[in-house]
Amino acid sequence: MIRRLSTAGMDAETDAEGRMTAPSADRNLRPILDALLPRLPQTGHVLEIASGTGQHIAALAAHRPDVIFHPTEPDATRRASIDAHCRGLPNVMEATELDACRTGWATPGSVDAVVIVNLLHLVSDGEMSVLLDEAHRALSPGGTMAIYGPFLRNGRAISAADRAFDAGLRAQDEAVGLKDIAVLETVLRVLGFDVEVVEMPAGNVMVFGRAAAVPGL
Repeated sequence: MIRRLSTAGMDAETDAEGRMTAPSADRNLRPILDALLPRLPQTGHVLEIASGTGQHIAALAAHRPDVIFHPTEPDATRRASIDAHCRGLPNVMEATELDACRTGWATPGSVDAVVIVNLLHLVSDGEMSVLLDEAHRALSPGGTMAIYGPFLRNGRAISAADRAFDAGLRAQDEAVGLKDIAVLETVLRVLGFDVEVVEMPAGNVMVFGRAAAVPGL
């Protein structure tokens, strides 16, 4: 289950058409685009897990009209926001409800990329394993998984802001909190991905996993 916890500076405002705008999503949008756009498939289908307000997927779709985007989100209000942000973009499907932490949701080989932004710290370790395993199953051979967010390094936060953020999450739910980047890399490699780690502004990281071009190899 994906938690939507209270975090300082993460509140989103909603306009008259239902579009939610989070300042944090605006701040990290340009670096995320710079990292993602060159690594997305030339054609095909991209699944975003927990699309949130819809700001990111709308921007990605506007830059890549050759790719079909599939936003998902467990929260109905946020699904309405995603659809409002993406209105007029013919390459974005209607946002669908998905709890990516449950087993069995993936349709094997159905998408060419999976995008996960600022999510892993909102799920438990066990739920993360399920999410990544299912996302791997959903990818076509040679597909790409992209995961963005703050992470621990060798079990430690790299800044006072990250320490406070992690503590605030754990105070609300002891099962969640920042994951260690080394653990994520290990899980992805066990699943058979080639892993690339890209350092991002404000101590965040974008982790790319490329699946084998031939299943099982």
